[in-house]
Amino acid sequence: MTGMFRRGGADRGGEGLDPYEYAYLAGGGLRVAESAVVSLTERGTLSLGAARLRVIGEERPEHPVERAVIVACPRSKPVREVIEAVRHSSEVDDVARRLVSLGLVRRWGRKPTRAGRRCLAAAASAGQVPAYALHGPAAFVPGSARRGPLAAHPVPDGLGRTLIRMGKALDDDGRGHGTDSGAEGGGFGGGGGGGD
Repeated sequence: MTGMFRRGGADRGGEGLDPYEYAYLAGGGLRVAESAVVSLTERGTLSLGAARLRVIGEERPEHPVERAVIVACPRSKPVREVIEAVRHSSEVDDVARRLVSLGLVRRWGRKPTRAGRRCLAAAASAGQVPAYALHGPAAFVPGSARRGPLAAHPVPDGLGRTLIRMGKALDDDGRGHGTDSGAEGGGFGGGGGGGD
């Protein structure tokens, strides 16, 4: 576990960042909370079943954000409730304050600065950041056993609707609707011959 939270190589003033600080740069407090839940689930500290989390392992995490997750689900609790509680916790605020003090996040609005974006890009290209910290639940392949607890929306918003419309269009195509086959019945016209 100590390897998980060692300070990374992307520095500012000699200080590196941990995976949750990178997660904050990538997606704010929500991404930090999601990342902590995924990390604890992968390590066997949390169990996920029917969109509910339950502490099962004996591990007592060292990182304050992970401890906040454990505190947020003393018994079986819905994943979204745990994530929302951690997202708005003082532990996640501490992550943001540290990034502000390093000049990687703006004080107002708490969005990454140019330096923060460069730091995240450098760490990502060096492979120092877990995929779920960078991309959230979308990092997991749909249908994979390792989708994680947040796979409720593993594909980008709107993609499902687009696929449904495409499927309906193909169905319509198969029944002769919306194709050129209507030209024979007088639907689409090829122009009649004008002769001489």
